[in-house]
Amino acid sequence: MRFSETGIDGVVVIDIEPREDARGAFARLQCPDEFAAAGHPFVPVQTSLSRNPHRGTLRGMHYQRAPHAETKLVRAVRGRMFDVALDLRTDSPSYRRWTSAELSAENGRALLIPQGVAHGFLTLEPDTDMLYQISPAFQPGHEAGVRWDDPAFAIAWPAAPQVISARDAGYPDHQG
Repeated sequence: MRFSETGIDGVVVIDIEPREDARGAFARLQCPDEFAAAGHPFVPVQTSLSRNPHRGTLRGMHYQRAPHAETKLVRAVRGRMFDVALDLRTDSPSYRRWTSAELSAENGRALLIPQGVAHGFLTLEPDTDMLYQISPAFQPGHEAGVRWDDPAFAIAWPAAPQVISARDAGYPDHQG
């Protein structure tokens, strides 16, 4: 795996290094030892799947409040998406900044999103599925979010969403 830092502390793009032969390819997707050696210890305890049948589906910007904040490793296992991480840590030098990566089943790329950083994505193809590896396990009642188009963040989405939940569309402007 290749770990590439972004402009946001703890948000890391992870590219796979497939081994190929006549049978096809094999690649490691997550290894606690490799993550720790790269300076990003992460041991997932929960795996989830987001299925998105429509192009233009927006999910986000979500995070879990302390004391149940989550670290997530996300990747597309089918289709393609524009994936965004938004720093909401008030003590961070990159507070209110965002970074993005195109994740696709073809490129195998993943994004590591630490605690205190909101996450969201816009599907760029129909039938796009995202795999989440999470630690610690999700705790109901601590979920939170900020609006995908809040001017305080000015996220440059590649297109307007075609499908979005009422909750995601209705978050108030960020205060802080």
